[in-house]
Amino acid sequence: MKKVVVLGAGLVGSTIAADLSKNFEVTSADINEDALRKVKPHGVKTITADLSSEAAIKKIINGFDFVVSAVPGFMGFNTLKYIIECGKNVVDIAFFPEDCFELDELAKKMNVTAIVDCGVAPGMSNVICGYHNKRMKAESFKCLVGGLPFEREWPYEYKAVFSPIDVIEEYVRPARFIQNGKMIVKPALSDPEHEFFEGIGTLDSWNSDGLRSLAKTMNIPNMIEKTLRYPGTIEFLKVLRETGFFSSEEIEIKGVKIRPIDVTAKLLFPKWKMKEGQEDFTALRVEITGEGKIHRYDMFDKYDRLTKTNSMARTTGYTCAGALNLLAAGLFTRKGINPPEYVGEDEECFNYMMNYLKERDVIYKYSVKDAE
Repeated sequence: MKKVVVLGAGLVGSTIAADLSKNFEVTSADINEDALRKVKPHGVKTITADLSSEAAIKKIINGFDFVVSAVPGFMGFNTLKYIIECGKNVVDIAFFPEDCFELDELAKKMNVTAIVDCGVAPGMSNVICGYHNKRMKAESFKCLVGGLPFEREWPYEYKAVFSPIDVIEEYVRPARFIQNGKMIVKPALSDPEHEFFEGIGTLDSWNSDGLRSLAKTMNIPNMIEKTLRYPGTIEFLKVLRETGFFSSEEIEIKGVKIRPIDVTAKLLFPKWKMKEGQEDFTALRVEITGEGKIHRYDMFDKYDRLTKTNSMARTTGYTCAGALNLLAAGLFTRKGINPPEYVGEDEECFNYMMNYLKERDVIYKYSVKDAE
């Protein structure tokens, strides 16, 4: 049986480890022993380690066939670099801010297949984009995505399964999108729109920097990704941002230098943390227009009461696990850095990913209609 190590045992990392344990011998590594205890019932072995250490990572992954990187974004780039330097094939969901293609030459030199950004969006949205762009002359790509709690708790009406600093990054990083073939840059939280979703109602969408690799790899003249939240969220996030609560620049308070974002993350974490049994949902809509047709995918997923797994962990984690199974089966072998759109270009890989998720009740409903 092939051996997989999952670096990071947060809500998503632990979901990946549990899912992979059905087909692989899995080990989970994290500094948080409480998090590691939660994966043990699935037969997952554990290693307690500081994953910010290059030496620790390289020591841990030695002897494993495949690696999954599920560390926080600020650790992601270096972690992926260390994994590639060890010559290990890897699937990454760290969503780090650096350009992943900076590691492409190294990955090819080390004969490594690295699938990056392999979650929901970026992730399956890219797989879908890559699949259709390969088979038609696409004119536009639009993705709407959000993960939210069913229970709207004041004041934030939001819960996070990722690191709070990674979430805050969505509110401060300028949003880049493609319009008429040109890169447009606007502030995050700009251009709010109302979007209706069956079974949920109206949500607000805003510009976010979610295109990532698509802006480089897909020659589509119009592309945009927008984040979904409950109505009313945008204004108070703008207030916090403009006041400086999300700033990474140090300020001095009583002789001590601190970054406001670190204080904000510390305060927000208990407010945003999912409570035991708290139910959430993930909504995604992808539309690709071209050759007179609109190809649309809708995904609505809910907290799994049977396995007590959060929806965002399911939809992100199972996508990542599906990609790891692709690598293990030898169905995807392209060397270098591979964003998910490269995976989607191959019809067998596209169908494999869709079926893998469907088997776990994460269903992407496809429809096509004439463009107006």
